[in-house]
Amino acid sequence: MAAGAAQGIVHAALPLGAHLVSDRAGYSHHGIHVGGGRVVHYAGLCASLHRGPIEEVTLERFAAGHAVRIVPHPHAAYAGHAAVLRARSRLGENHYRLLTNNCEHFCTWCVEGTGHSEQVRTCVMHPRTALRFALSLCRALIVARRAGGRCAAAAIAAA
Repeated sequence: MAAGAAQGIVHAALPLGAHLVSDRAGYSHHGIHVGGGRVVHYAGLCASLHRGPIEEVTLERFAAGHAVRIVPHPHAAYAGHAAVLRARSRLGENHYRLLTNNCEHFCTWCVEGTGHSEQVRTCVMHPRTALRFALSLCRALIVARRAGGRCAAAAIAAA
């Protein structure tokens, strides 16, 4: 599914409580669709070069110019409105930790009831992947700093 109204996202086609993912340079960003073209996500290092809280943003801002897809959860403990309530219950939380409480942990907690991250698991199991991820993150932070502290993903898209 393409990101941005100009690229054809139909907000009505996104199920309420859907776990969304947007692949970026070297990592994936995750959020929960809460309806009306809005997404709750862990801003992480997005708002500035400092950790950001869980916030509700437009789908376009979440996508930052990248494609968006839905992560299937066939055995979800929470779906639809229940997943939305869980996501919104943590709005404002500011305890982002890359390895233990990131945007993917948040989304799996909203839908499955427990937080985990395949990205983190992959990095731990495959050191080369972890090194590539770390280099991508450093590049993103450098680009963000040059862009005046904007979201690293948005800064990369603009570069």
